[in-house]
Amino acid sequence: MRIKHLVTLLALLLLVVVGVAAQDDEEMELPDLGGETITIAIENAYPPFNYLDEDGTPIGWDYDVVRELCARLNCVPEFVETSWDGMILAVSQGEFDMAADGITITEERAEVVDFSQGYVTLEQVLLASAEEDRFTTVEEFLEGDFTIGVQPGTTNFFVAQDLLGEDSDRIITFRTFPIAVQAVIAGEVDAAIMDDVAGQGYVGANPDDVMIVGESLTAQEELGFIFPQGSELRDAIDSGLQSMEADGSLLEFNLKWFAGTEDEAEVVELPDLGGETITIAIENAYPPFNYLDEDGTPIGWDYDVVRELCTRLNCVPEFVETSWDGMILAVSQGEFDMAADGITITEERAEVVDFSQGYVTLEQVLLASAEEDRFTTVEEFLEGDFTIGVQPGTTNFFVAQDLLGEDSDRIITFRTFPIAVQAVIAGEVDAAIMDDVAGQGYVGANPDDVMIVGESLTAQEELGFIFPQGSELRDAINAGLQSMEADGSLLDFNLKWFTGTDDEEGEEMDDMEMEEEATEEAEG
Repeated sequence: MRIKHLVTLLALLLLVVVGVAAQDDEEMELPDLGGETITIAIENAYPPFNYLDEDGTPIGWDYDVVRELCARLNCVPEFVETSWDGMILAVSQGEFDMAADGITITEERAEVVDFSQGYVTLEQVLLASAEEDRFTTVEEFLEGDFTIGVQPGTTNFFVAQDLLGEDSDRIITFRTFPIAVQAVIAGEVDAAIMDDVAGQGYVGANPDDVMIVGESLTAQEELGFIFPQGSELRDAIDSGLQSMEADGSLLEFNLKWFAGTEDEAEVVELPDLGGETITIAIENAYPPFNYLDEDGTPIGWDYDVVRELCTRLNCVPEFVETSWDGMILAVSQGEFDMAADGITITEERAEVVDFSQGYVTLEQVLLASAEEDRFTTVEEFLEGDFTIGVQPGTTNFFVAQDLLGEDSDRIITFRTFPIAVQAVIAGEVDAAIMDDVAGQGYVGANPDDVMIVGESLTAQEELGFIFPQGSELRDAINAGLQSMEADGSLLDFNLKWFTGTDDEEGEEMDDMEMEEEATEEAEG
């Protein structure tokens, strides 16, 4: 069911919005290209960005977005099918005004062409036959003598060379991506490398034939359009992309082509809970999921989403402020019907509580002072004698223990996340660990005070609500979440709280009060 892809791709779609400069809702002034014809090199062999449908008609994300850009900029798009292997060179020599083909932004390519701003963030993954059982992880694939199909000159090709060696006879090249995928299905090669967006597209179209194996092969990368160096068209296209971000139309195209919501927004049948009161344990100290605004009013993603769920399921939410350290145990013992607190889904926790389906995917990151210059990477932080602030019993706490050792005196605990962040700002600790969604929220609210340092500390994890084991409420909540995914309302709440698109809200305590408490806890 492609609806599930909307959850797994949510982090990607959020990065599209967060990764570019946030735009105000006011109308942007766009350049007028005077009806100029723009030639666009395009491959027609890279779904979902560009490909031919069953009738041979060129379709895809690139076509929709470039046509929309030209509608805004007053230009006429002329798409010219061009092979990948000569595309970048042809654009660099001015044979085309631009190229649209899911092109990864790299320093090497930027030496010969100019890139637009990035329009989507992705990672490279391993695609294998759905019946493959000889390897289930990337490590097992690399340790064997398996072959891999790639398209020459692509990012995927260079990733294969990095993994297996430039001269490896395990690397089999194909003229286009679709041929490489067909080679996997036919058993001509054992796997193929491609970006996760295209990979999800192939899995969605061929769920009985192919699957994605293991973790991502690379860190996150951005895609962009390319232009001849010095082209004035680049700034115009960037302005158009920014206007599409501002009014939400870019996100709509991303959802249509990357999440498959256009033609599969199915109706979800919902149970009726008969007006039942549901008690929800919540911390009120974990922005943007839950916290108190300047007036002391509880707000956040958890409040909005649970209230919407109860509206759909006919229940009455009763939120009960509960400390984190006893929350999971209290739910497991039936003291609450559920808990909403950005809880990472783990096997250990699933032994005592039941989880809802995951509602957002995230990673753990290192948050430091914006003025920090003693370390610029996670490795430099770990090699030094720097301290780290965490909240006990959280995923972030266990990550710190994994990195520094369970008994490390470099780990300083704080009662809540906001206090740990204030301790970083006040210089009481050198950094804090938290999930990237919360981290981006803190950076957005305090850009002069904190920053995220280096790469992610963990692989992607999912968050979920928790319930007493065997609770019938879980299935009802899952049905509600699926209905919110199907009609786009869950994404609306995610955009509101995780990307700061609404007005900034207040924090639980004023800065001075939290700084004083952070100092007391660090000294204690």
